[in-house]
Amino acid sequence: MKRTPHLLAIQSHVVFGHAGNSAAVFPMQRVGVNVWPLNTVQFSNHTQYGQWAGEVLAPEQIPALVEGIAAIGELGHCDAVLSGYLGSAAQGRAILRGVARIKATNPNALYLCDPVMGHPEKGCIVPQEVSDFLLDEAAAVADFLCPNQLELDSFCGRQPQSLLDCLAMARSLLARGPKAVLVKHLSYPGKPAESFEMLLVTGNGNWHLRRPLLAFPRQPVGVGDLTSGLFLARVLLGDSLVAAFEFTASAVHEVLLETQACSSYELQLVRAQDRIAHPRVRFEAVPINM
Repeated sequence: MKRTPHLLAIQSHVVFGHAGNSAAVFPMQRVGVNVWPLNTVQFSNHTQYGQWAGEVLAPEQIPALVEGIAAIGELGHCDAVLSGYLGSAAQGRAILRGVARIKATNPNALYLCDPVMGHPEKGCIVPQEVSDFLLDEAAAVADFLCPNQLELDSFCGRQPQSLLDCLAMARSLLARGPKAVLVKHLSYPGKPAESFEMLLVTGNGNWHLRRPLLAFPRQPVGVGDLTSGLFLARVLLGDSLVAAFEFTASAVHEVLLETQACSSYELQLVRAQDRIAHPRVRFEAVPINM
């Protein structure tokens, strides 16, 4: 029997709704990955509601929890680390210590950094120290980097003028160390208003993917977290990077279709679970050259 992959997911958690680990853990489990959630914050709900309760995990708890797993002899079974929303730069550095500990135990372990800074329409939502940490430290360690357009702009210090400019910006991040960069949400002058677009760039090529942009009274939160989690999960399950990219776009679209049908602000992960595992609609990634 083929071994089930194991993944340590270090990001935020909300008690109600879906953001951070609350958006990513169940879908990753549903496609066949054993997830170990480590929550950087525990809030009552995501912050776009405008009010919430909860607390941030002390940074020193992150490596302590990793060492706890090591103490029972299980750390070598960790195949990947996923990091997302950070409450502080100190948390981020604690995560990198955990990543280094895991890679020392399992040199084949992967690290995907979702550099959460904000959303193109919502602006930056993290302190400047967190943005600086992601730009200056995390990107150099990550195997995969998954920014949205705002985050890509922050990494590159400018805004794009075209799709090919987005591609050039994404490719420039490869020089910082990642094996691949997945841009989860493109925004550039001239982009068709009815489309949602993504990019995947690797040392071997570039791929562009377009799917319909679904309308919502308020855009659901957690879509980026879902995207990063599913992409990493599919890579661990043996997909090529391009196949994982295509699967992820298709599965996320299925979740959004169900969410739209329910007129919901929160992602309908449970209702869409079979469609996450077996998307009915498939989108093709098209090679693109500069």
